Amino acid sequence: EPLLWAIVRGASGFCFAGIYVVAESWLNDRATNSNRGTLLSAYMVILYGGLGAGQFLLVLADPAGPHLFMLVAALVCLALVPITLSVQRAPEVDVPQHIGLAELYRASPLGVAGVGLGGMISGTLFSIGPVFAQLTGLASEGIAAFMAFSIFAAVLTQLPIGRWSDRVDRRNVLVTVCMLAALAALGAMLVTHHSTAALLAFATLFGGLALTLYSLALSHVNDHLRPAQMVAASSSMILLNGAGAALGPVAVAILMNALGPSAYFASLAVLCATLGGYGMWRKHRRASVPSGEKVHFVAAQPQAVAGQMVGEATATQQEAETP
Repeated sequence: EPLLWAIVRGASGFCFAGIYVVAESWLNDRATNSNRGTLLSAYMVILYGGLGAGQFLLVLADPAGPHLFMLVAALVCLALVPITLSVQRAPEVDVPQHIGLAELYRASPLGVAGVGLGGMISGTLFSIGPVFAQLTGLASEGIAAFMAFSIFAAVLTQLPIGRWSDRVDRRNVLVTVCMLAALAALGAMLVTHHSTAALLAFATLFGGLALTLYSLALSHVNDHLRPAQMVAASSSMILLNGAGAALGPVAVAILMNALGPSAYFASLAVLCATLGGYGMWRKHRRASVPSGEKVHFVAAQPQAVAGQMVGEATATQQEAETP
C-alpha cells in the first residue's frame, strides 16, 4: 500500500529528525567553544559509522519480510536506555525568531544553494542508492556493501576537508569537492555493468566527497551570519535541506524509470557539477570572507542543524554574560 507506506515513512522521518536535533543540542549544551568541533566531529564519526554498519543488517533477513523492521524498532527502543538512566538535567531551549530563505540567500547565495542541492544529493544517495544497486543485479550482501562503503568513506573525509576549508576560501573547497564528486559519479556510471569492484570504488569515492557538501555549505552560510542569527536561520536551513532530500529521490526515480539505472549516477553528476559551476560563478560576484571572520567547520548531519545552532548560540550568550 504505497500511500500508507508513505505516511508511515513520513512519520518515522519526522521522529528521527527529532532524535538528531535533541541529541546534538544536548551535545552542544555540554560542549565549550574550545572542544565543540572535536566533540561534534567524533559524533559524526559515530553517526556515519552506525549508518554504515546498519547497512549490513540487510544480510540477516529478507528485506521484504517483517523481521528487519522489528529489529530496527528494538534498536530504537534500546536507545532509550541510556537516556532514561541519565541523571543530568536537560538543557534549556529558547525559541528563535524566524529568518526566511530570501534573507539567507541574500546573505550567502552559494551556501543556500549548497544546502538545497546537498539535500537532493544526499537524499538521492540514501533513498535511491539501494534501488540502483538492486537494479544492477547486486544481491543483499552487495547492496549492503555498496551503501556501507559510500557512508563509511564520509567518516574519513569529513575532518580533513573541513580543516582544509578553514584555511582557504571555502568556496574553492566546495567547488573542488563538487567537481571531483561529479567525476566519481561519471566513473561509476561508466563501469556499472563491467566491474563490481570498480563500481564500489567509485561509489565509495563519491560518497566520501558528496556527503561533505552539506557541512561545507552550512559553514559557508555561517561565515556570513552573526552568532545570534545562526539559531534563527536553522529552521529555514532544515526546511530547505529537507525539501531537497524529498524532491531529489523523486526526480531521480522518474529519470531512472524512463532512462534506466544509469540515470542514477548521471543525475548525481549533474547535480554536483551544477553546484560546482554555480560556485565558480559566485567567486566572481563576491570577495572571499576574511580568514579572521570565518567560523570553524563543524561536520554536521542535516537533520541535526537546529541542535547544533542552539548550542552555539547558548555558548556565545554564556560567554557574553561571563565577566
